[in-house]
Amino acid sequence: MRSHTFETAPQPIIAIGNDYPPGHVLPPHQHRRCQLLYGIRGVMTVATAQGSWLVPAERAVWIPAGVVHEVEVVVGPAAMRSLYIDPTVLPAARGRETLDPRAGHCQVVSVTPLVHALLTEAAELPLEVSPESRGGMIMALLVHELPSLRVLPLAMPWPADARLAARCRVFVTAPDPHATIDVWADALGMSRRAFTRQFRRETGLSFAAWRQQACLFAALPRLAAGDPVTTVALDLGYDSPAAFTSMFKRLLGVPPSRYLGS
Repeated sequence: MRSHTFETAPQPIIAIGNDYPPGHVLPPHQHRRCQLLYGIRGVMTVATAQGSWLVPAERAVWIPAGVVHEVEVVVGPAAMRSLYIDPTVLPAARGRETLDPRAGHCQVVSVTPLVHALLTEAAELPLEVSPESRGGMIMALLVHELPSLRVLPLAMPWPADARLAARCRVFVTAPDPHATIDVWADALGMSRRAFTRQFRRETGLSFAAWRQQACLFAALPRLAAGDPVTTVALDLGYDSPAAFTSMFKRLLGVPPSRYLGS
C-alpha cells in the first residue's frame, strides 16, 4: 500500500523500499516528486528520452519530478530504496562535482555511509512522521545531505539530431575506445569542427568524454556479474587491461576491483 500512496501523501519527504528479480522492468512512468533511487544490491539502468544512466550497486540516481523514465534491473536481483521529495523543499547545489537537486536532468551519484544508513532507516519508518519526531529529523537530514553526494560519469546522453543519436545508440552496444572524431564526422558528412560543436552542444560532453562513458556503460554490468577485468578490457578493444584500468580509475577514482568491492 505504501508504494501506491506516496504520491498523494501530505508529507513532503517519503521513503520506500522495493526488491525486484533479475531482468525486471518498470515501464515508463513519472512522479510529481523528485526521486533518489538507491540500489543496495544489483545493477540497474534508468532510461529517459534524453539518455540512459547506469546505476551500480551502492550508488543512486537522481530523477527530477515529472521526468518520464524506465527502470531495468540488468544484474540482479535488486534491492532498492527510494526517497521521494516534494520539489518545493529541495536544497540548493553546493559544488560543481556534487548533486544539484534543482537541475532538470538525471544524475548518478555515490552514496556516503551516512546516507546509506539514513535511507535504510527511513524506508522502515511509518508513512506519516511529524517534523519534530526522530523520523522527521532523519528525513530532514537526508535532504540536507543530498547536495554532498558526488556525481559519477555514468550517463549516456542522446543527441537531439536523429542521425547522430542513431549512431550513438549503435555505438553503445559495442563501444570502441579508439573511435575518432574524424571517422564519425566523415560518416555523417560533417566537418570535424561542425561535428565537435554539435556533439558537445547536444550531449553536454566532448566526444572523447562521451566515448569513455560508453565504455564504462558496457563494462560495469559485466564486471558486476563476475567477468574478469582482462576479458572485459580486451572485449571492449582496449590494448591492455592496464589501459582499461587507467581509464576506469581516472573516471571513477578507484580501479575496478576496489570500485565493485566498495
